Amino acid sequence: MSRQRSEASRVFGERLRARRIELGCSQYDIAHLSGVDLANYGRLERGAGNPTLTTIVQLAMTLSLDVGTLMSGLADAGMLPETERPYSALDYIAARRQQEGR
Repeated sequence: MSRQRSEASRVFGERLRARRIELGCSQYDIAHLSGVDLANYGRLERGAGNPTLTTIVQLAMTLSLDVGTLMSGLADAGMLPETERPYSALDYIAARRQQEGR
């Protein structure tokens, strides 16, 4: 059984599942209509997958959702494990200024 990747992955998967159920479709239906592999789609709903941008856009279109609806809030604090949190450009600039004594 695949493990959940992050809180962001879990929430993304919940959004996919909720919309699919709201539409009365099966996982097979959504995977087929969007051109996404069925097993991959199942992993996404369980929060265990890591979709590409293309896959996210395909699913949003298939589910008649705005991509922003699927992605909203997924970059908030606590959504990614600390070990996977990217070092932002603002973090870099602040550290550089501190090092330079500004």
